[in-house]
Amino acid sequence: MTFQSLITIGINMTDTMMVGTLGEVPLSGASLANQFIMIFQICCMGIGMGASVLTSRFWGMQNPDALKKTITIMFRICLSFALCFSLATYFFPEAIIGIYSTDPEVIREGTLYFKWAIPCYLLLGLSLTSTIVLRSVGQVRLPLISSICAFFINIFFNYLFIFGNFGAPRMAIEGSALSTLIARTVEFSIICGYLFLIDKKIRYRLQHLFMHCRDILAEYFRVAIPVLISDALLALGNNTVVMVIGRLGVSFVSANAITLVLQQLSTVFIQGIANASAIITGHTLGRGDEEAAQQQGFTFLYMGIAVGIIGAVLIWLISKPMISFYNLTLETQLITYQLTFAIGFIVIFQSANSILTKGVLRGGGDTRFLMLADIIFLWVVSIPLGALAGLVWHLPAFWIYTLLKIDQVLKCVWCVYRLKSRKWIKKIVACPVNQNQ
Repeated sequence: MTFQSLITIGINMTDTMMVGTLGEVPLSGASLANQFIMIFQICCMGIGMGASVLTSRFWGMQNPDALKKTITIMFRICLSFALCFSLATYFFPEAIIGIYSTDPEVIREGTLYFKWAIPCYLLLGLSLTSTIVLRSVGQVRLPLISSICAFFINIFFNYLFIFGNFGAPRMAIEGSALSTLIARTVEFSIICGYLFLIDKKIRYRLQHLFMHCRDILAEYFRVAIPVLISDALLALGNNTVVMVIGRLGVSFVSANAITLVLQQLSTVFIQGIANASAIITGHTLGRGDEEAAQQQGFTFLYMGIAVGIIGAVLIWLISKPMISFYNLTLETQLITYQLTFAIGFIVIFQSANSILTKGVLRGGGDTRFLMLADIIFLWVVSIPLGALAGLVWHLPAFWIYTLLKIDQVLKCVWCVYRLKSRKWIKKIVACPVNQNQ
């Protein structure tokens, strides 16, 4: 899982680096377009992770009928989201980019990127949710293989279409979007082709998309929907943060795009731990061993703290050589250095927080508590303080970013107390096993 996350971040990093050579305006346009796509991606992760709370538990209970019904509901919600985002991007591309930036050149570049991104919603949504389901039953190799293929395909076609090599047209920012579309198509074909046609563990097939799921619908909404709401609010909150950043100028937007890659790179291992901890917790509780789940929770937490410290050191060590790679103005370089210093501090708390919110507590079914935590700390504290720091108080970049991310610190402390209380372990009710399906 960790290696797959590293490959995914590698795709984002190479995109950023290649588009960054075109200048700050194309880099900002692509970055802001991807922020909107990121809303959809995080929503799909919420849909998938919400379903995985149930699928991992049902796998531990050996209840294949409930497992299939959970996957069916997940796919139906995912397809609805993909349709909505595709229509919004097709009809209102300029308005969407205009939410993040008022610069007409940035809006133009972002709109060009959107032109090729519309089919990506369906491909990304289905492949991402399918990956999460496969992981929840221990199938982790195939998603890794698909990510490796997508990584090299994306690099090749970026080189081909962004710069016009080997006789291909020079498409600049559109070349980056086209390359991503091709990579998504390959990734979708591998993952969904395997799940629907080959997989022998879950045995989910296309006809199961039309199965009746009423008997498990109430349990799905009780456990999985709060995850979707929580992640959707997180996505909207992160985009609100980007809206604040977008109004601080092109230099701040470019600096944020560069440091975002650094942050993802430094926390790649924690994503693997968080995903694994949710699945392991679900399997353990599915067998009825609550004491083992509690001990595993603290083990994962300590791992998160250690990895967070390592990630902070990594950010501070590689920030200077990585920033020097880009074609940046002096102002953008100074802002970028301030942001990397702030990220190094925040990432320690973010790592421990991710282990609990996206892993252990979520695997225990404590999804309503986590939804409440996201609403309070992100929307009531971080966004108002960050907006005031950047747009009213005009503080240095370090303090703007720190206040925009202060929810990571507060949520970490609150979730540690929740872990100690044992109240995070929730009962999951399944429909009876149907041997005929």
